[in-house]
Amino acid sequence: MATLNLVFPMHHSIITTTSPFLNTSSPLFHAPFTLTPNKSISLTTTRAIDAHDFLGDFGARDPFPAELESKFGEKVLGNKDTEHKILIPNISALSLSQQQCTLISPLHSPMSQDDAHKLIRKVVGWRLLQEGGLKLQCLWKLRDYKSGVELINRIFKVVEAEGHFPNIHLEQPNQVRAELWTASIGGLSMNDFIVAAKIDQIKTSDLVPRKRVWA
Repeated sequence: MATLNLVFPMHHSIITTTSPFLNTSSPLFHAPFTLTPNKSISLTTTRAIDAHDFLGDFGARDPFPAELESKFGEKVLGNKDTEHKILIPNISALSLSQQQCTLISPLHSPMSQDDAHKLIRKVVGWRLLQEGGLKLQCLWKLRDYKSGVELINRIFKVVEAEGHFPNIHLEQPNQVRAELWTASIGGLSMNDFIVAAKIDQIKTSDLVPRKRVWA
């Protein structure tokens, strides 16, 4: 539920009216409302959320400290005390990297090729392999052997909490190869794409070969 307080300076007696812009049959608004001289009125709106709403439920937050320091309320039109609402996404709206791996039953069917081809667009640098079942593979060309070891350590820190680990190969002198699939079902599951997306977020700019700059 959202409440918006409005102040109208008036020089007449109390007025009771129904706004022509509101659909009184809609559950989103309640009318009529009353305007009184130099006093506040409250316009209350409600919104019913479908359980399958892709965007999730509405929520509210307090301003961040940096927002308060910027005195943003003095730089906008309207009442600086207006309550601001933000949209809280549900799990289906979150990016892959924000989701968590779930337990996969051995009876679960592996992901179809059509679904895999749709999701591969959401992970950067990964490709699909058909080797006894679908797999994800990613290659990194690094500066040296030590950089390869460091990348493997960073990957481990990211995937440890998920409990879903890729097969990682350190190939001399400077290449790392990672492969993801769900062995218990003989193919890909959503867990593989979630882990791939989390690995995508690992910083590697300090591990790759430096570009030569010619004068």
